[in-house]
Amino acid sequence: MSELHHRGVKGFVTLNTLSFSDELPELESLVRTIASADVDAVLVQYLGVVRLIRTICPDLPIHASTQMTLTSAECIQVAEELGIERVVLPRELSIREIARLRKSTRVELEAFVHGALCVAYSGQCLTSESLGGRSANRGQCAQACRLPYDLICDGEDVDLGAQKYLLSPQDLAAYDLTPDLIAAGVCSFKIEGRLKTPEYVANITKHYRAAIDAAVRGEPVEFTRDEVREMELSFSRGFSPGWLKGDDHKMLVPALSSAKRGVLLGEIVRARGGRVEVRLAGPVARGDGVVFEGDRAANAEQGGRVYNIFLRGRPAEAATGGTVELEFQREALDFSQLAPGQQLWKTDDPQLTSRLRKTYTGPDPLRKRPLAVRVKAVAGEPLVIEATVLPFAGDGPKFEASPLAIQPAQDIVADVTSPDALPVATKHALTVDFLREQLGRLGNTVYELTRLDAEIAGGPMIPLSVLSKLRQELVAKLDRATRDVRVRRLADGSALDALREEMRRSPRPGATDNDQPARLHVLCRTLEQLREIAKTSGQGGGDRALVYADFQDIREYRVSVPMAQAAGLTIYLATPRIQKPDELGLFQAICNHGADGTLVRNLSGLRFYRQRNVHDSADYS
Repeated sequence: MSELHHRGVKGFVTLNTLSFSDELPELESLVRTIASADVDAVLVQYLGVVRLIRTICPDLPIHASTQMTLTSAECIQVAEELGIERVVLPRELSIREIARLRKSTRVELEAFVHGALCVAYSGQCLTSESLGGRSANRGQCAQACRLPYDLICDGEDVDLGAQKYLLSPQDLAAYDLTPDLIAAGVCSFKIEGRLKTPEYVANITKHYRAAIDAAVRGEPVEFTRDEVREMELSFSRGFSPGWLKGDDHKMLVPALSSAKRGVLLGEIVRARGGRVEVRLAGPVARGDGVVFEGDRAANAEQGGRVYNIFLRGRPAEAATGGTVELEFQREALDFSQLAPGQQLWKTDDPQLTSRLRKTYTGPDPLRKRPLAVRVKAVAGEPLVIEATVLPFAGDGPKFEASPLAIQPAQDIVADVTSPDALPVATKHALTVDFLREQLGRLGNTVYELTRLDAEIAGGPMIPLSVLSKLRQELVAKLDRATRDVRVRRLADGSALDALREEMRRSPRPGATDNDQPARLHVLCRTLEQLREIAKTSGQGGGDRALVYADFQDIREYRVSVPMAQAAGLTIYLATPRIQKPDELGLFQAICNHGADGTLVRNLSGLRFYRQRNVHDSADYS
């Protein structure tokens, strides 16, 4: 955190997995460490963890992870009351829905703009847990959506051809939608980077920084084909706008691949004599990694690095178009498996990788913190220099501040004073230009001089060595100031014990005596299941049995309620798991059926039915 803050960058920590009861003491210890380390915010999925964090440290900002599935203003309102400052929106919302949501909430909204997509709804996947015992809600997704599948329809196998990856979406890439997202009220862009390389981070963030700055200046966001290729080469399953433009499932899931494919390089014209003649669709250079189209599901693709390029029979270092011959290392390819028309893809570009690596391995930071410096230089008085760290402004001091730029939490100021009074100059008096040149020599520090205000009176002079020493002293003070740790309030004693005591003294609404005998509650997924239960109801005597109706088509609730009540059953109707903007009427429609209660599946539903005093059972899964 110290290094991030020194460079003007905020640091968040993810706690966005479900936590079990026996893990809460360790979690409390972790939260105390996080708060003391001056972390700027934690991302949380689990509502219980939100309450625990707020009890441990009231000053620690909390962001709602996309895993919390907050899809509407009504859901976000509940989160806001728990002290959540920012919500990472589910990836399934469109820009139009985000804009409508923005009008109804004051909470900061963060949206995914680049990276992997999942076929399951954000925060709602149980597939990995069901199939392999590895829960996506615990950060252990086995990525079942990336596997090849067969399709059976009415008992018959469907010939899918090459379309085997039926659940594997393309990656999200919303760089060209940057102006629309900002206009919709998004305050921060989220780039998925799990298990990605530093070169990927450098590549993708560079392009989105450029897109944001262009949008803030009111200029169109336009990337060349070469710039898009650069992003695709770092990692891509194929780019798409995801759900930001609405639902287009066939576009989102072409089903041809599930792994990084790279950039289409061209197609084979012929293969002979140890060389592959290729009609190029993009640039190629010696050393590039290439893979030829094959049976990816069976791991039967060939590839290798380009050893030599021949353009019209002559060796070349690179080629950008036309027809070329590519030569690979001996025995790298089985030429019997290559045929005219077969596509090949560039998977690696060493020159691009080297160029990206230089952006974060050099000693001189590329993005520097702007400084405003005030100087008072009066003959007969000590020299006084005061520096203030300014907010970042777009991609440099020449642009207005971007709404997405990181701003300091408070003014960072440092000052130095010369040990002696300034004498009157006999030859070269101090000038503004001299001060700007000398104080601007900030080398490989994280600062750059962007504004200088100087009050010079009496024709003073100062030795260059003294001014240099003062500049070094000023930088050292700024470094200490930018690394200062905020002191946050931490609860005395065990916050977990205090929270449990509070819960013990304030029983939950509808809580029952644990000594009562267990009762069986039945969940019905279909109207036919409910009909069978209704036939056998009352045979065991005793209290009315409780039945939950959780139907895919909620219009069938109209029939289910009178059927259950006529059979003497207590019936609760399940809400949809997801409520998007303008869908609050679904809760009222369910309420109108006159059921005995509701099985609530999201925070907005919980609020809706509590306000109407409708009996409810909460299911946040």
